[in-house]
Amino acid sequence: MSSSGGGGAGQQFRYTQTPSKVLHLRNLPWECTEEELVELCKPFGRIVNTKSGVGANRNQAFVEFTDVNQAISMVSYFASSSEPAQIRGKTVYIQYSNRQEIINNKSPGETAGNVLLVTIEGVQASDVTIDVIHLVFSAFGFVHKIATFEKAAGFQALIQYTDAPTASAAREALDGRSIPRYLLPDHVVSCHLRISFSAHKDLNIKFQSHRSRDYTNPYLPVNSSAIDSTLQPAVGADGRRVEAEGNVLLASIENMQYAVSVDVLHTVFSAFGTVQKIAIFEKNGGTQALIQYPDASTATVAKEALEGHCIYDGGYCS
Repeated sequence: MSSSGGGGAGQQFRYTQTPSKVLHLRNLPWECTEEELVELCKPFGRIVNTKSGVGANRNQAFVEFTDVNQAISMVSYFASSSEPAQIRGKTVYIQYSNRQEIINNKSPGETAGNVLLVTIEGVQASDVTIDVIHLVFSAFGFVHKIATFEKAAGFQALIQYTDAPTASAAREALDGRSIPRYLLPDHVVSCHLRISFSAHKDLNIKFQSHRSRDYTNPYLPVNSSAIDSTLQPAVGADGRRVEAEGNVLLASIENMQYAVSVDVLHTVFSAFGTVQKIAIFEKNGGTQALIQYPDASTATVAKEALEGHCIYDGGYCS
């Protein structure tokens, strides 16, 4: 808002508008609170309602006075004042609203549900892994499913909880916050979570991958991108390429008489080193698993020790 009259004031106040007891405030700082809005407006009259976080950037708000004369008083004061209306040092633009009262109908993004839509601002998709997202949001309850994707708004994720109260608690605690720096790459300067409710109720996750996870179904097919393998090509004494050593083992479990769970495999394979990830899936009528270690040498030791041996009576691993 300009401190001078004439053209500057005309950019802030639309004098041709019909006065209303509801004022429209723009250019608000991020996470502007209802208390800050009331503090700015209360010298001009009694505030009966507010609505903040409006607009694509959530930097607009509506303030409703008891009567229209109070709203006119505020608009007139800042139109003629050399000091602009400010919140946290940021100039606030004021105009009459075309509505005569604030009706707090909730938009779809404000209607509580069990699925959250999270926009992670300030990062690329490669900067935040799905495991980091799971770690942050599982602090508030069991996360059933996660799906990540890139849209015009940026890197986003859908996160499904058991119920709406759990999702609401996560949103209230994390909206506008940042993912802890120690979980982010060094080059990421800042990152903020912008969270709303999604209309989804149950996400359709077709396979486990680096972009989607279903934590309720360990037998869901795994996409090759779910586990990152660092292959180390090897060449035999005759100069021919031999089987590459990598940090991920593909285990086929044969002659099964009892079900083999992720916990069972973790117990068996962690005897040889830290197991980072496990994915179980069915293929060609058999049970297979991908087991990821930190490096190829640990995976090689486990392979040599376990290949062809029993997990339990009647179950062999190859």
